[in-house]
Amino acid sequence: MPIVEMYSTAFCPYCVRARRLLKQKGIEFEEIRVDKDQDQMRSMIQRSQRTTVPQIFIDERHIGGYDDMAALDRAGKLDPLLQGQ
Repeated sequence: MPIVEMYSTAFCPYCVRARRLLKQKGIEFEEIRVDKDQDQMRSMIQRSQRTTVPQIFIDERHIGGYDDMAALDRAGKLDPLLQGQ
């Protein structure tokens, strides 16, 4: 099973949607809260080259934010990534 990491904050509506989509798919993920840890925020920016949340990684591959992940899902490309294909 791939490792899924999501940089997020507590009350971001896109973070809530991303959590919901991953949970609906039965995917366990590590949530890295950047609102509680500025070092994690710097790490997120360095890894993703973006300053907004959520930022989602599947096996070190940067997927992007919620809109990017939802677009992959609509295109039928998210499930293969989540299954390690």
